[in-house]
Amino acid sequence: MFMKTYLQEMLKRKDLLFYLVKSGLKAEHRNSYLGYFWWLLDPLLNVLVYYFLVVIILNRGGPDYPVYLVIGLVVWRWISTTINSSAKSILRYKSIINQVYLPKSIFPVAFTFTQLFNFLFGLIVIAIFLLFFGVKPTWHILYLPVLIIIQTVFLLAVGLFLGYITVFIRDIDNVLSHIMRLFFYASPIIWEGSRLPEKYSWAVDYNPIAIIVSSYRDILMYGRTPDLIALAIILVASLIVGTYMISYYNKHEHKIIKAL
Repeated sequence: MFMKTYLQEMLKRKDLLFYLVKSGLKAEHRNSYLGYFWWLLDPLLNVLVYYFLVVIILNRGGPDYPVYLVIGLVVWRWISTTINSSAKSILRYKSIINQVYLPKSIFPVAFTFTQLFNFLFGLIVIAIFLLFFGVKPTWHILYLPVLIIIQTVFLLAVGLFLGYITVFIRDIDNVLSHIMRLFFYASPIIWEGSRLPEKYSWAVDYNPIAIIVSSYRDILMYGRTPDLIALAIILVASLIVGTYMISYYNKHEHKIIKAL
């Protein structure tokens, strides 16, 4: 009953949610000369930097590596920016929270959707690479909206958890950058999963980020069905965690106000 009331309260604040998403998008490049063009330029520059490192310096990567790389980096950018911004979302708006009652979970949710919009622009960069290198997506591209929904639910669950715990353990923000770096190198973002030694294969097999990134490549690059069972497990686990966190926010939001 209380859970239903809390969700209804969040729905009443949907205008605030839209405002937070809109203001978040504007704030990212507010003082830059190129403005929203950075949504396209940033992932492109990322690709060029790692292409130079892996192909030019290390002399690795095949003819399709640029497409492989751009998919990994664009998906990773969505994951990393969402997790980092969601973790600090409640702290960022503490001045508002201390003055007006708001469902506190709305802040990590808003940051998650803000980065979702950024990712949609990243898909344009991926499409350009697919076109330039002659990679034609097959009917498997129909899985793409489903995969985006699964990843969004996953990031919502992670964001809700980190947004809450960071209020009480501020050091999480400092540790998070190192954790994200570990996940970056433990996932096939810039390297191919098959190059891992057999004893480290679990880093890809049971890593949700690796599974999600590989699923995008299966759909867009290789024209094959992704691992639906693994994606279903990620979705179910994320729904369970997300639902639990919404319930936890409902019961313990008063602690957030005290901690701020």
